[in-house]
Amino acid sequence: MISSTRYWFLIALIVLVYVAGLFVTLFENDSAQFAVMAMRMVQENDFINLFKGPNEYLDKPHMHYWLAALSMKIFGIHHWAYRIPGVLAIFLGAYSCFGLGKLLYSKPVGRFAALIFLTCQTIVLSGIDVRTDAVLTGFAILSIWQLVAYIEKDNLNNLLLGAFGAGMAFSTKGQIALVVIGICILCHLAYTRKWKMLFSWKVLAALAIFGFTIAPMLFAYYQQFDLHPEKVIRGRTNRSGIFFILWEQSFERMSGQGVGKNSSDYFFFFHTFLWVFLPWTVLALYAIWWRGKAFVNLKFRYQKGFEFLSLGGIVIIMFIISFAQFKLPHYMNVIMPLFSILTASYIHKLYKSAKKVEKKTLLIVQHFILCLVFIFSVLVCFYIFPFSKWYAYVLFLILLGMIVYYALKIEAPYMKLVTLSVASSLLLNLVMNMQFYPDLLGYQAGSTMAQVIKEQNIPVDKIYKISEEHTWALDFYNRKPVKITTLTELSTKKDVWVYVNEKEMDALFQANFDWDQQWTVDNFRITRLQVKFLNPTTRGSKLNKKYLLHLY
Repeated sequence: MISSTRYWFLIALIVLVYVAGLFVTLFENDSAQFAVMAMRMVQENDFINLFKGPNEYLDKPHMHYWLAALSMKIFGIHHWAYRIPGVLAIFLGAYSCFGLGKLLYSKPVGRFAALIFLTCQTIVLSGIDVRTDAVLTGFAILSIWQLVAYIEKDNLNNLLLGAFGAGMAFSTKGQIALVVIGICILCHLAYTRKWKMLFSWKVLAALAIFGFTIAPMLFAYYQQFDLHPEKVIRGRTNRSGIFFILWEQSFERMSGQGVGKNSSDYFFFFHTFLWVFLPWTVLALYAIWWRGKAFVNLKFRYQKGFEFLSLGGIVIIMFIISFAQFKLPHYMNVIMPLFSILTASYIHKLYKSAKKVEKKTLLIVQHFILCLVFIFSVLVCFYIFPFSKWYAYVLFLILLGMIVYYALKIEAPYMKLVTLSVASSLLLNLVMNMQFYPDLLGYQAGSTMAQVIKEQNIPVDKIYKISEEHTWALDFYNRKPVKITTLTELSTKKDVWVYVNEKEMDALFQANFDWDQQWTVDNFRITRLQVKFLNPTTRGSKLNKKYLLHLY
């Protein structure tokens, strides 16, 4: 199997990818928004009430914001401090993948599962564009691992730790955590026929631990909403925070009520999977086919060395979430551990026994993916956002040299599959985190303008905006939310700054406002990339401007 030297060398490079991502500017909207929400907790020393800008926030529970606020409390208000809990949760998830893979199969499968999880594209992206899903995924797979360990070993400590993990996951994103954990455990119980493990006094102790873990979140919801029925939340009064998180939340997501509808495509998550699990997608599809065919041949009879948890969890959860009327790619993150373990078991099967044609086909596919990544990396570094430092060329060539060495090295097919796949992820995401994103974020007006404000010593408490358009990046990097005003109120103010877009600047001019200083930055919605923007010769046509004007 994979040598310890190579394994830990690859893990070290993967850690480098995540560390590089810590120091990239925050993305708008969600990452910067959530960072501002956590920052407010620290600045106001209020860890009970959640606010999204001026509005009270009901949608998601508190745990992600508490962990981010704790990190900022310790390290200061920095984007890397905001990301630390999410990245640690990702590595907790990787360790849990190792543990569960080892428990269900063997240590080599566990090792492969951890590598696959850490390098699949959506998980790497969740370490830089940190939302609630990183923490949710880490604690959900921890809970699944420990609960399966309880079923297999009848150890109380495993059961209690599993209950704690479930409580943390639930306190991070609500009912989806229990849906994922519950389906996986039910699949395992159904396949192993160990239902008797549910009928034990130990389960009552686990329920107590779960209740104790979610109690702080329920208390916060109760304080903010249940004690104040007069508050108008999403157009309604008498909103119970406890009732919402225990019952209403997932139904709103499924129906699109409250958060709106953005997709009725029932195959959204199936075609999204094709990129979120790169570079392992094809291997995962082979693994699903192989395992599904095996279960059909076995007529779903229990056989030692097989498990139904991963395949059953994937199929059932994908089916359920496909009916949601509000869908986003990162909603799949929580089941990436299941794909990782199933794919790792398939790779181990290639080591044990596989047809030469199968191995050769998969090697060709993984070489092709690596070639695509290489072409994209060259385009990024030499055309889209060219290197500006000489040492960047040196580092890029060293990395390419290492990849070429392993690509040409003669070794077992399964080993080459793993190494080339990890190399594809490393090359892509080192380029993204160290070159692409830093240059791309130069076109995010809020963070760029915040740098101007800092350099020019502009007082942040004198900055206003005349619309309710969110300015999360500017708010975070100014360490203070931009205040909202109107043209009428603005006419009474002197020696203030106003942050506007082109249309709003025209409105100020038409209203006879005068300004003596003007700072201008480029602006582009960086999370919605377009070919014309990526092409340097046509990029200018896709940019608009943001302005900071001094009214005297």
